[in-house]
Amino acid sequence: MRICLFPGTFDPVTLGHIDIINRALPLFDEIYVGIGINSAKSPMFSPEQRMEWFKEIYRDEPRVKSVVYDGLTINYCKKIGARFILRGIRYVSDFEYEKTIADANRTLDKNIETIFLTGEPKYTSVASTIVRDILKNGGDASPFLPEAVIQSIRK
Repeated sequence: MRICLFPGTFDPVTLGHIDIINRALPLFDEIYVGIGINSAKSPMFSPEQRMEWFKEIYRDEPRVKSVVYDGLTINYCKKIGARFILRGIRYVSDFEYEKTIADANRTLDKNIETIFLTGEPKYTSVASTIVRDILKNGGDASPFLPEAVIQSIRK
């Protein structure tokens, strides 16, 4: 089985995240969307809420699973039997940052490979950080969010 972990904070889940997952589906038998707990970040939405969004978005796609984990990503890959880490790239600076992490992960375990997918150009401006700022300041973030997230936020 080709099992992949797509790690991130996904705070909130954006159309850019969904784009990467949808384009990765033909490559893998299972994609675990790993919501990482990062003590250095103060999230806007709970890990459980973010996990529920993915469950709703992919309710008809059993190959996509959402999980919450902490600790090293490479260790969680080993726990679920993932041989691949999926990373989305919006622009060049993303690649430089993600390559550094991929190199460190490869040093820790040479059997786990990082796969980079570039996002569709229409999603290059879709970053969770920007979306959080829009939401915190009362703006309409709906052009950047999947319908399940929009509906949840409006409740």
